[in-house]
Amino acid sequence: MGDSDGEDIKETPELPVEIIVYILSFLHASDRKEASLVCRSWYYASQDLRFQKNVTFCFPASASSLELVRGLGRKSRCSLIISQLDGFSMSRSLLLEVGLCLGSKLESLALPGSSITEASLLALLPRLTSLRRLDLRGLDSLFMSGAFLSREEHRQQVRSALSGLEELDLSDLRYLSDLTFNRLTSCTPRLRRLSLAGCHIAFEFDPYRGCPVGAVEDSSALLSLRNLRRLLTEQKSTLVALDLSRTSITPESLRTIAQVQDLVLEELCLHGCKELTDYSVEALVKHQPSLQRLDVSACTELTSRSVEAIAQGLKSLTHLSLSRDWRITEKGLADLLSVSSLRGLDLSECLHISGTEIVKGLTGSSASRAQLETLSLKSCTYIRVSQCVCVFMSNYVCMKNRREKTSFSLLSLQDLAVFSLAQLLGDTLCELDLTSCVNVTDLSVCAIATYLQKLVVLRLGWCKEVTDWGLLGMVETTKCVPDEEMGDKGPRFTRTFGNMGFFKPPRLPFEERPKLVTQNDLEQFRQQAGASLLALSRLQELDLSACSKLTDSSITQVVRHADLHRLSLSMLPEITDASLASVAWYCRSLTSLALSHCPGISDCGVAQAVPYLHRLQHLYLSCCDKITDRSLFLLVQHCKRLRTLDISRCKNISATTMDLLQSQLPFLENVHYKFIGGADLTLTL
Repeated sequence: MGDSDGEDIKETPELPVEIIVYILSFLHASDRKEASLVCRSWYYASQDLRFQKNVTFCFPASASSLELVRGLGRKSRCSLIISQLDGFSMSRSLLLEVGLCLGSKLESLALPGSSITEASLLALLPRLTSLRRLDLRGLDSLFMSGAFLSREEHRQQVRSALSGLEELDLSDLRYLSDLTFNRLTSCTPRLRRLSLAGCHIAFEFDPYRGCPVGAVEDSSALLSLRNLRRLLTEQKSTLVALDLSRTSITPESLRTIAQVQDLVLEELCLHGCKELTDYSVEALVKHQPSLQRLDVSACTELTSRSVEAIAQGLKSLTHLSLSRDWRITEKGLADLLSVSSLRGLDLSECLHISGTEIVKGLTGSSASRAQLETLSLKSCTYIRVSQCVCVFMSNYVCMKNRREKTSFSLLSLQDLAVFSLAQLLGDTLCELDLTSCVNVTDLSVCAIATYLQKLVVLRLGWCKEVTDWGLLGMVETTKCVPDEEMGDKGPRFTRTFGNMGFFKPPRLPFEERPKLVTQNDLEQFRQQAGASLLALSRLQELDLSACSKLTDSSITQVVRHADLHRLSLSMLPEITDASLASVAWYCRSLTSLALSHCPGISDCGVAQAVPYLHRLQHLYLSCCDKITDRSLFLLVQHCKRLRTLDISRCKNISATTMDLLQSQLPFLENVHYKFIGGADLTLTL
């Protein structure tokens, strides 16, 4: 090799594009994006059609966006989200460029936070001949005059282009009326999904004319139930999803919609419809038994009677949200969890859920019970379990502490419920939310790490009893004491203030600080194969915010997930720069990192971390007093993709550096910098 004159050196041949495409097919989208930067051939391979499905390009309206749109013209298909459009010339030019370059290639278009004119949209829509999804939510400027699509020639042009439109989002339109709704929907004859969430719909009474809805043919002031029913009747053969969230729909109105002949809905969202009752849910279930997704969250009048009706009538149900339905109790949950098709269940903030019926419903054979993939028990603080769960937990404690006398009285009822659910759902559960389940302790974390190793999302925010020991999968030895020493002895009588007698209350759990993890404990952790958080190798989102007993001892040892995208360590007063540096080194796929209210985080930690966080898009550092201008300069240097930054109440950051940051980061959209440098600077982006 040393005598070679250069003629014998052969260049490594380039891999065929087909081979590179095959290699990239095993990567996550974010990893594939990084691989596309290797060289030109890898970039071309990353643009293969199989990778372009459901790819959406999101950007604000600006002069630089024109070049981006022209570049997208080389793609065979694409989807756009363009924000901050207005009625000025630059926005009109951008929409014109979209129509010219992407007209026959655009599949989805959304215009959030915009205020465009009718003329601008009417010039664009006839060119979008391949459009399948149109999002006009909140675009009041289009409908305020009531003249949108009032001319027949305009309707014909739009109808010829949007004849294949499948999804239409008209949420939060304040000025949507019968006239404008009819004109627009007459141009979209094959709708599959329609959203009217937050719209002013008159279901029973027309407040403008002082008469019942339907007495006047077409209203120019509001959208009526009669008109909505007419659309459902006309497009019943294609429409399968309807969103009426945050409307004033009444029980009779829902019954009217459900009874539309030959209408077969698969998805229905009724979030925040506070007038709905159990009667309306029973009528819905009776007339729409094919529903697969149902959201009745924040419908505060619903009770367990609705749950029983859903369990008995919707045998094809896959996803159900009962969040914030405060009157719901355990009744009917066992039958609900016997629906074998159920994959997602949201019971967050259902304060009367105790857990007994949940476990009962999941105890049967796998073929006859729900195979849950997502479960939310956020703020369910009163979980209780049956005696069978205690047996499960006893076996676990004996297995983990065979040589120690662990007190069974230390196991909270909520720990028992989490342990049982972990065992029963270990084969399927991918997302678990236990936020604000304040009685969850280290034993619950151990059970999760042992049985739920397919988890992709885990939220433990505000579980204040979780400590380093739980994340490490170890048992705190100070708690291994006999029952009689740790049992609750109740209030104690004491004599103080002369001869007056007072009761001294029992010691509360939050008054006791956990034993700190020592170096010897960490050595033991490294040598044993325990149920630590490391076992959850598939994690992509982890929330440990406000678990105030966590320290560097656990964060540096177990938060080592290569595929982790979103991590929240906010309000952890004991962590320092060591945790930040460790997280950055082991979790290089992070796109969102929350460190707000962490007083131990400083410029030194940021300097060690940001060289490994090139993918970071959202960073939250509010109330971190040790963060200074130096950190912002480091972000400008290393985190070019940053879109959201929160440095509110960081006293050592100057407004001048903040202005420099905004000018240097091209994708930065949201900046929160209230009270920086001691001043009250409001957001002006």
